Amino acid sequence: MRRLTTLNLAVLVLTLLLTVLLIASLTWKAAVQRQTDAAELAAGLLANNLASMVAFNDLEAMRAELAGFSFRPDLVELRLLAADGRVLVEWQSPKLQAQTGLLSAPEIEIRETIEFKGEVLGQLQLRERLDILTRSMLWLSLTAGIVILLASLVAAAASRLVQRRALAPIVELGRLAEQVAAQQDYGLRAQVHRLDEVGRLAQRFNEMLARIEVAQEQINQRLRLEQQAGQQFQQLAHHDSLTQLPNRLFFQGAIREMVSRAQASQGLMGLMFIDLDNFKHVNDNHGHDAGDEVLRVVARRMSAVLRRGDLLCRLGGDEFALLLPELQHVAVAEQMAQRLISSVREPLVVGGVLMPVGATVGLAFFPTDAQDADGLLQAADAAMYAAKRAGKNCYRRVAHAQG
Repeated sequence: MRRLTTLNLAVLVLTLLLTVLLIASLTWKAAVQRQTDAAELAAGLLANNLASMVAFNDLEAMRAELAGFSFRPDLVELRLLAADGRVLVEWQSPKLQAQTGLLSAPEIEIRETIEFKGEVLGQLQLRERLDILTRSMLWLSLTAGIVILLASLVAAAASRLVQRRALAPIVELGRLAEQVAAQQDYGLRAQVHRLDEVGRLAQRFNEMLARIEVAQEQINQRLRLEQQAGQQFQQLAHHDSLTQLPNRLFFQGAIREMVSRAQASQGLMGLMFIDLDNFKHVNDNHGHDAGDEVLRVVARRMSAVLRRGDLLCRLGGDEFALLLPELQHVAVAEQMAQRLISSVREPLVVGGVLMPVGATVGLAFFPTDAQDADGLLQAADAAMYAAKRAGKNCYRRVAHAQG
């Protein structure tokens, strides 16, 4: 607010200065022109008076005439020249030598031809210095500057008074907005001082705060309800809605937890990557509904052959993963892989059509094949692609060809 007031004052002062400069410039030009016209008129009169004197070469009369003309206050020099350019007589003001230099006033020079009975006898040269006009303009400029300065001071004082009285409610409203933003307290309200534009603004601000306060209470209530249902939502977020198996998100946390437990107990655990064979063929030729039903049936079949504690997850599409904790020997996992393949290979009919699906399994163990969860994932993935290359419907372990 203070910055806006300062800018307004600066614009006002600049406008006044430009106005004064423009008026002064126009006034100066008009005054110079007026004095020039007066000097030309005086020079013409003097030339007429001198004509007969020059004709009779009366030097004394010429000097007297020039001396009598020196009443003009700004006159600094009069010079009378003959037709051949000789100086007949001249008159100079004492201030001609006294006022010279950089600060000397501007001058005007008039040349008037002297004629007598149609014959050119010579020339009158008149030179005047604009001292009085210059001093008047300087005094006017100084006065205008003082007036502008006083006006600026008065305007600044008036602006501060207006700011304190008229703009105080706006400043107060701005502080309230900052307080609300800092404290997040929407129960605060602005004080309505007057029922003018600012007062109506304060009322609308209070109405907005009231609506935000109600909305915040509704949001808090909704958050409390969501917190109460948090466990259920978390369960949904970690399970696949189609097969009801744990999803990839749950699997990523479970494998790290099982690896940590196996590392702590120095036990053996296994991981299987399971990829369904010919599943794209089912989707392309029998539709996605048939593909979804195949995934549900396969998930139930594989779950039926698991041990207690084994964790089967659907990673997405036709990819599954099986975590095998607390293995006594790798042979237990290899037997499990064969059972899974056999269960998937059993005839699977959907909508009266036999689905030609099978399963390819990649098998890896911790700590024999990998030293951490990421390494175990890479080993099982590599083993699964090895089984794919071996002809599908089989399992492979990276360093062992079995199945």
